[in-house]
Amino acid sequence: MAPELILHHFKNSPFSEKIRLVLGCKQLPWKSVIVPMILPKPDVIALTGGYRRTPVLQIGADIYCDTALICRVIDRVAPQPPLYAPDTAGIAQLIAQWADGTLFWSAVPYTMQPAAVAHIVGDASPEFLKALAADRAAMTAGMRRATPVDAGAQLTNYLGWLDGLLGDGRGFLLGDAPCIADFAAVHPLWFVRLAPPLAAIFAPFPRVSAWCERVIAFGHGSPEPLSSGEAIAVAARSAPAATAVEPGLGFSPGAQVTVSAMDYATDLVPGTLVGLSTTEVVIARHDERAGDVHVHFPRAGYQIKSAG
Repeated sequence: MAPELILHHFKNSPFSEKIRLVLGCKQLPWKSVIVPMILPKPDVIALTGGYRRTPVLQIGADIYCDTALICRVIDRVAPQPPLYAPDTAGIAQLIAQWADGTLFWSAVPYTMQPAAVAHIVGDASPEFLKALAADRAAMTAGMRRATPVDAGAQLTNYLGWLDGLLGDGRGFLLGDAPCIADFAAVHPLWFVRLAPPLAAIFAPFPRVSAWCERVIAFGHGSPEPLSSGEAIAVAARSAPAATAVEPGLGFSPGAQVTVSAMDYATDLVPGTLVGLSTTEVVIARHDERAGDVHVHFPRAGYQIKSAG
């Protein structure tokens, strides 16, 4: 029997949309836990130990962070249709990494202009907008972000690149079937499309617009609502999956470590090292409400340090 997938997300989160579309492509049932856009997120932190990015995937007492890892986990649970076809997996993952980083960080500053903010956050109060700005500033402290003008120029360039990939009439970026490259590249553009005043940037690229429609048409599968308290209860009554620390990777099983993202939202997550490979790091931690959980991160883009 397939495991129950619990996605912690919020409506206008681009990376959440990436995962929702993957779930739709695979026509999967899943439980939907809506989380706050900004801190405090006590129920999220109870599961992750400090990781605050959205989304997070939960399977019992295993908590998966970062969509690069979440997509691999979903593909293991439901291999068809594959996100990583053997003949294109390498280039697909290179495009996905570029899209999740470079493309995303041109789309977001371009979209978060005064004329578009209301379309992103709705009829928000001045107090909430101020809190949102402070929350995102804290997440990106020390990171140099593009101005809207610079981001618009960059985004136009990147749309041209994607348009070129689609120039031979293919349905998706790497052929006639969707792959991880499509879902990684579409979610920043989905975010721009939430703000109609900025939609003119797509006008010179009708192939990109048509491709966006094809990917977004996969929908979100079959979500069912679940409260965050119920999700914590699922973790508390579950046991984490077995993991192992591979030798020769610089850390020993049982080491006390911290794990943190290296680009933004670099909060340290402490725990006991119970899993390590060249692709994944897993730490065990205990929470009064969630019980014993394993928190999983991708190895690429994350730093492991000995605690203390």
